[in-house]
Amino acid sequence: MFGLFRKKTPPKRFPPIPDWRPTILQPLGRIVDRMRYYTNDKRDLVFFEHGTCVLLEDGLSDGDAAIAAKAVLHAIFHFHPDMKPRSMDDGNILVTYNHPAANVVLADVAEANWHEIDRHHQQALATDEVLITPLGANRFDDFGKKALFGRCYMFMDADAPNIVGIERKRF
Repeated sequence: MFGLFRKKTPPKRFPPIPDWRPTILQPLGRIVDRMRYYTNDKRDLVFFEHGTCVLLEDGLSDGDAAIAAKAVLHAIFHFHPDMKPRSMDDGNILVTYNHPAANVVLADVAEANWHEIDRHHQQALATDEVLITPLGANRFDDFGKKALFGRCYMFMDADAPNIVGIERKRF
């Protein structure tokens, strides 16, 4: 009888993931184009289903590239998904991590879907995550909300890593 009627705490998810899984589609072809531009076409890139890009070492076979890319996502996902967002010269946001991976937030897509991003950005935090910003704990300006939106795609790709393309450097 001890604790029989006590409300049970739901088990914590590990690794922690956000509740928000955006249904907003960013055109993968445009993300590939932007990543080629941001890397000056000097890096081999692996792209996952939701747009997460992993930057590779030179000279890997397709099989080794896939293994390396999945290992990078695993490392981010199972360590801590620290993000480093930055504004790019084309108006987009590039979200990078503590391993060689990135997500692009296309400015026009974010603008067209701003209402949804603004409404769900708190659900883009991983379970029990606290991010300190100049506005305070888990308080975000528009830039931060867009960065959280972009990071959601990394979580989605890390949770179910489906490679959709390997782009080889041109220079």
